[in-house]
Amino acid sequence: MSRRSLSVKVRKIDGKKTLVLVNKLQLSDRQLEIKRIGDFIFIPFARIPSELELEELKRAASEARVSTCIFREKAERATTLAELLDRKLSPQLLSSLPRSADIVGNIAVVEIPPELQAFEDLVGEAILTLNKNVRTVLAKAGAVSGTYRLRELGIIAGEKCTVTVHKEYGCRYYVDLSRAYFSPRLSTEHHRVASLVREGETVLDMFAGVGPFAIQIARTVRNVKVYAADANPNAIEFLKKNVRLNRVENKVIPIMGDAKEVVKEKLHGMADRVIMNLPESAKEFICAACEALKQAGGIVHFYGFVKAPDSLENMQSGFADAVDQCGRKAEKILFSRLVRATAPYEWQYVLDAQVA
Repeated sequence: MSRRSLSVKVRKIDGKKTLVLVNKLQLSDRQLEIKRIGDFIFIPFARIPSELELEELKRAASEARVSTCIFREKAERATTLAELLDRKLSPQLLSSLPRSADIVGNIAVVEIPPELQAFEDLVGEAILTLNKNVRTVLAKAGAVSGTYRLRELGIIAGEKCTVTVHKEYGCRYYVDLSRAYFSPRLSTEHHRVASLVREGETVLDMFAGVGPFAIQIARTVRNVKVYAADANPNAIEFLKKNVRLNRVENKVIPIMGDAKEVVKEKLHGMADRVIMNLPESAKEFICAACEALKQAGGIVHFYGFVKAPDSLENMQSGFADAVDQCGRKAEKILFSRLVRATAPYEWQYVLDAQVA
């Protein structure tokens, strides 16, 4: 569609400063495209300019002239998946579209409901269109499971790649989503825990993955030692790369192995603070965390899952009982909250506990 509009005609060399001024004066008709003819550009007006406004335009560009011209109307850009796929999917399918995607570096990870799986390539291409920085779209093909906390992922659009560099609070992480666990939804937790660590502390990250807790802590605290353990050799490979990438070689010590064995063999009674981000089975490692703490005690950041109608209060009591059974005492729950929804009526939670 096109329509005629009053406009200002200026030479291209004066175009940028004239456009800035037209916008400042609130003269610009943003529904029309700017027109270029030869060495001139035409900027459409939304209203008739005053004499004072015309004088200001001529001061900015001496050859500025008011002109009438035919302009094309701007096409409306879709801002949601539903808008983009409105004419390609039925109303029933549009209502099933995913509401969000996890963005890790230049990779989007999305959950496709069963009724949309026949159209997953269409959904993937739409996600690429809406997110200009995304180069690959992965679809979840199962739940996080196994010792290494991995899930099946299928490439549904873009480049055939699962490796990227993710940026978070000033840190950078090499990640291979097919070989090591990583969740951008925990970025606030990484930052929160790092902000609590004090100068001179020794920290044990029992399930470090590619290092988002450990490296954030090392970048935040000047004098700190972080032992970062993981049973997944691929995660440790990327953790070592990330330690070098973020220049924290003297602060973060990667250790491959089961956390229980690592504590027993190397880290008994050494830690001021222990991070336990393995919500599926962290309860099985509470005694190991207690053994890792110094004799005087310390802080434990414990992550788990809670399902309705259960409550955070029950999780706190359960954690305290487990600590008692390990021969120590949970003196105080310093902080607790629901971190994120993981399924209908299920959440990941965190407890910060002072353990004596």
